[in-house]
Amino acid sequence: MKHYSLILLAFTFFIASCKRQHISKTSDTQIIDSLKLAESKPANDSLVTQPVITPEVVATETTDEEKVKVDEIDFKYLKAKAKVSYKSAKDNQSFTVDIRMRKDSLIWMNVSAFGITVATALFNDSLVKLYDKYHGEYKEYSYSSFAEKFNFNVNYDILQALVVGNRPFKKNKSRVTRSNEYYLLKQQENKVLIDNYIGENKKLKKILLTQEDTSNKLTLDFDDFTTLNQFLFPQSSLITLDYQSKEDQKMYQTLVNIKHTKVELLDTPLEFPFRVPEKLLNKN
Repeated sequence: MKHYSLILLAFTFFIASCKRQHISKTSDTQIIDSLKLAESKPANDSLVTQPVITPEVVATETTDEEKVKVDEIDFKYLKAKAKVSYKSAKDNQSFTVDIRMRKDSLIWMNVSAFGITVATALFNDSLVKLYDKYHGEYKEYSYSSFAEKFNFNVNYDILQALVVGNRPFKKNKSRVTRSNEYYLLKQQENKVLIDNYIGENKKLKKILLTQEDTSNKLTLDFDDFTTLNQFLFPQSSLITLDYQSKEDQKMYQTLVNIKHTKVELLDTPLEFPFRVPEKLLNKN
């Protein structure tokens, strides 16, 4: 892939590879490896150019984690469409992304520009498959390879949290403080420090992940909550990546703004089509 040098997160890692370019009509290619798992607002939105400032938490009390109830979205399958804007030091791009998900096990994303598919990704709990249709490339990655390349631990739970706004780490014991606006649940997962900001509506409003040994930061901000089935679903999210480049040791920032235009929570199994030309599979 050609455009991954500034990306810390696998989701952004995928989006960054799908840069908007002039797309010419290509000839049909023999398609194989059809994976079907049947287990039984318009125009470009303006990208937020500055990260949301982490609210200052003035602790007024420390409370028991069990007393802080966080409303989480429960579902079997999710189907969504979103407008995604991506901004880094060198790029400023927008895409339409179709998302399908089987909770806690599989995420499928199809990225299109000008109505034409440019890339497809499939994420499970251990592996990421990326088919860059525009550049004619297919790659498979483990999550550990992301950590080695970008000095930031990424896993499936974090990617799922990006889409639905649930806490990525639920089993970790939390230290809880109370401010005027938030409950702050502080956790640690290996070398990653996790700050979960819980709003008055009992929804996760922000996650701040800090890589302890590098100080690289990933911030997820959730907003525009609307009722979906019986849950409050965040229609908008902002991903902010602050990290030090391994190439020149300078600090950089990447922003990804996600605005859902359609979301469905389903009980009916979905298909996750992932088709790659045979010649590309043989190269992998």
